[in-house]
Amino acid sequence: MFSGGRGTLVRMGLLALLWGSGFLWIKVALNNGLPPLHITVTRCALGAAVLLILCRSARQRLPRGRATWGHLVVAAFFCNALPFALFSIGEQTVDSGVAGVLNATTPLWSLLIGLAIGAERSSHPIRLAGLVLGFAGTLLIFAPWQQTGLVSWGALTILAAAASYAVAFAYMGRKLVGTGTTPLALSAAQLLTATGLSTLALPAAGPVTSGITPAALIAVAVLGVFGTGFTFALNYRLIADEGATNAATVGYLLPVVSVTLGAIALGEEIGLRIVAGMVVVLVGVGLTRWRKRTPSLTPVATDAPGARPELPHLR
Repeated sequence: MFSGGRGTLVRMGLLALLWGSGFLWIKVALNNGLPPLHITVTRCALGAAVLLILCRSARQRLPRGRATWGHLVVAAFFCNALPFALFSIGEQTVDSGVAGVLNATTPLWSLLIGLAIGAERSSHPIRLAGLVLGFAGTLLIFAPWQQTGLVSWGALTILAAAASYAVAFAYMGRKLVGTGTTPLALSAAQLLTATGLSTLALPAAGPVTSGITPAALIAVAVLGVFGTGFTFALNYRLIADEGATNAATVGYLLPVVSVTLGAIALGEEIGLRIVAGMVVVLVGVGLTRWRKRTPSLTPVATDAPGARPELPHLR
């Protein structure tokens, strides 16, 4: 059987749609004068502002416990401040296609970490095959062997960012999810914390020497509001519902989204290799949703004296 209802699948699709354009907006901001650390601080601040407004409109309070905020500092560092900066630094010298392939290693890192700490709910061979297929499909789509920069410091930086995401997902799943605070409030508090952490590093970036164009401001605004704020709230909900590894598999859908949008909006050609890669990705993600069906309990006979019918368990 396959896990997750229609709501989960819709959230995964929307998350992939919003997240899939992130590398593009980072590249536009970099090429128009905005340094990596400034991009990191701005996207964290805008994302936090969006989520705080949503929290206020939903009348949800931020967490108050000291222990929870301590966990948020760790999660904000590994899930936001560090990887956001590393992606921006890496894309200064790495093509977006190579960055997409390296980012797609997050589900594999997440699986390894989950198995190491015992947080992975299931390591069934079908799910493992799905993770491998998803990455293979990403390789087919991007064809990194046709691009430059696969072996470079920039590539290693992006690979470290992908691993940092995986560490954060596992930590968030164990320490923050299920503590009584809603995913929306947790995501707002975490991005607020990430804004503070990344701001502390701004002096190391130095002054902005080149002129910042309006294109950079527009790009970082879209990245912060949609690619960070709304995206992070959806991601927290997926971790709560599906676990760290399943949430990380959304990374496999990003190239499918970017290629499809490029064909629809820009008229970009999609060859047989890309189509094959998209099919492999979708099959792989589908296999990661597989769960072994557990035998249902024998219902209590309703015609016995005093017996009550067994109600189905909702998931």
